[in-house]
Amino acid sequence: MSIYDFTVRKRKNGELDLGTLRGKVFLIVNTATYCGFTPQYEGLEKLYEKYHDKGFEVLDFPCNQFGNQAPGSDSEIHEFCTARYKTQFDQLAKIDVNGENESPLYTYIKANAPAENVQGLKNKMAMKAIEKLSKTATKPEDIKWNFTKFLVDKDGVIVKRYDPTCTPADIDKDIEALI
Repeated sequence: MSIYDFTVRKRKNGELDLGTLRGKVFLIVNTATYCGFTPQYEGLEKLYEKYHDKGFEVLDFPCNQFGNQAPGSDSEIHEFCTARYKTQFDQLAKIDVNGENESPLYTYIKANAPAENVQGLKNKMAMKAIEKLSKTATKPEDIKWNFTKFLVDKDGVIVKRYDPTCTPADIDKDIEALI
């Protein structure tokens, strides 16, 4: 099985077959609109604008599992992101990333991604606090909080997992190397 074998629900209607992303670099991220990390949408948009024409996509999965920080409907979340952060990449349908109802895609990527490598004392302290707040992260590979990111190369290999404290700007060089 590969990442290209999955389909995910689109925000409006239909499904996105990840097989259509073959040959592209993409970033998978679980997001929320009322989170301390929500301003990362701005950085995600900058990455999208910089690399989209070179074959880069952002797969944005709103998730309400962490502190109920994505309470709106798919349409409300999209309106918020386009109005506040001028996002051009489309959000997909809201999902669960941990637990009984987790998306099969997230089950796959958590099992096939490198472990998180939290850099810096400040970030390590932030992640310790986050882990205490997270009620759905029960296994070591589980998503700890909003804005956990996974970078996928042109061959569908998940090359890196980034914790929520890692900003999109921190990921730029990794994307550039894969493009």
